[in-house]
Amino acid sequence: MHILVTNDDGVTAPGLLALAQEMRKLGKVTVFAPDKNWSASGHVKTMERPLRVKETVLADGMAAFTSDGAPSDCVALPLLGLVEEQIDLVVSGINPNANIGHDVTYSGTVTAAMEAVIAGVKGIAVSLDSPEGFKGLLDYSCAASVARRVAEKVMADGIPEGVVMNVNVPYLKENELKGYMVTRQGLRVYRDALDVRSDPRGKPYYWIGGEAPTGVDEPGTDFGALRAGYVSITPLQLDLTHHKAMDVLKKWKF
Repeated sequence: MHILVTNDDGVTAPGLLALAQEMRKLGKVTVFAPDKNWSASGHVKTMERPLRVKETVLADGMAAFTSDGAPSDCVALPLLGLVEEQIDLVVSGINPNANIGHDVTYSGTVTAAMEAVIAGVKGIAVSLDSPEGFKGLLDYSCAASVARRVAEKVMADGIPEGVVMNVNVPYLKENELKGYMVTRQGLRVYRDALDVRSDPRGKPYYWIGGEAPTGVDEPGTDFGALRAGYVSITPLQLDLTHHKAMDVLKKWKF
């Protein structure tokens, strides 16, 4: 099996290294990741400028590719032929923060996995629900092990066409996990705020800031599963059509 590992935090991110090391237990791994942080970049694809690709090495000496493109570019380039050997699975992560609810529309981690699925390759996004305000080095070992187990199931049992697996892991040791739960998207509660400042010449500039988001703790949701100590596995579909709304709109008179 040939696995492409990518992320949105950049090729030097520790979560990427932990994921690549664990995926090597399943087969051949190619790492192809951005050369900088693209967090909250959404589904970006570069069309208006050339993309640069360089070879590099990870902290453990493993060879990798890095690009000045977005996370989606780092999936598209190898799938379009920059990597000659066929890729069977794309795993994106490990993001240091959860990607739940509406986060999936912002997340470069998730949309990199979506890029794989659009190309007809199975895609998994993996994120770690690290504690708010955590200081020091995060432990990605549990999330990496979870990613390997989910990847094994995906390749052994398959998943429906057009489905992205969005996996979120509580910040616990593996033996502390309550289990695995298949969930739906929950409701993310954002607490964004606009911070207006002035530069040295008196011209205004803006930061979108605010407190960290929370969520609505409902059973069966990604947020609820994490709060209860479970790994959340949410199957996301690329078809965003609201089919019930179609019945209403068809009654409109134009």
